[in-house]
Amino acid sequence: MARANERAAAARSSPAAVAALERTAAGAPIPPSFKDALRRADVAVVAEVKRRSPSKGEINRALSAPAQAAAYAGGGASAISVLTEPDDFGGSLDDLRAARAAVSVPLLRKDFIVDEVQLLEARAAGASAVLLIARAISPSVLERLAAFALGLSLDALIEVRDEAELDRALAAGTGVVGVNSRDLETLAIDPAVSERLVPRIPGACVALWESGVRDVDGVRRAARSGADAVLVGSVLSGSVDPRAAVRALVGVPKVARG
Repeated sequence: MARANERAAAARSSPAAVAALERTAAGAPIPPSFKDALRRADVAVVAEVKRRSPSKGEINRALSAPAQAAAYAGGGASAISVLTEPDDFGGSLDDLRAARAAVSVPLLRKDFIVDEVQLLEARAAGASAVLLIARAISPSVLERLAAFALGLSLDALIEVRDEAELDRALAAGTGVVGVNSRDLETLAIDPAVSERLVPRIPGACVALWESGVRDVDGVRRAARSGADAVLVGSVLSGSVDPRAAVRALVGVPKVARG
């Protein structure tokens, strides 16, 4: 998170640049709703554009964000997650802009968000939503950023891994909660975390299962827990045919939570 704070501080270092960013964000078209795109009869697939990760290392060094996004959309992805974090994931805001130019489906800016200026960047680059990680920021900052995102017409996907974080996410008033099956400290995946927490997410919220889904059986497992959507990254970014890889995951009927 230290590097995320450094990047945010650099983005804030020029008042003139921040003012220009505010004007760009204010003038950008209203993005398609991320939350609404995940409300459907079957489990929605959020396909991720990711070149590398701390857990997998290099996944697809030569990945083209717009081409990948177009393939995902063609395969039936309801939304697309774009990694913009540069150090561990090899992403950038340019990837987000290029994906926005290539597809019309909602885009999630996935990064370590710690400051409002990053929300302005996301809005200006065409995002529909941003990721906020509950354990990475204080409850007060979480609520502040979620409210600021709402004011920018951005959905806030709040990621949790335990009951206390889920309570904070719900208190922040978000309409989208993601449960990450991966422990960000150890990088180990434990689907039991999502199986425990997803059923506790109120029906008024969209419940997103993150990490660990590699095939349609993984989507079915998420569905049985009541997930509205799954976020799938490495297996799709590393596929030789990402359009077909997404198509193989869509169409699994949802199971009502509770």
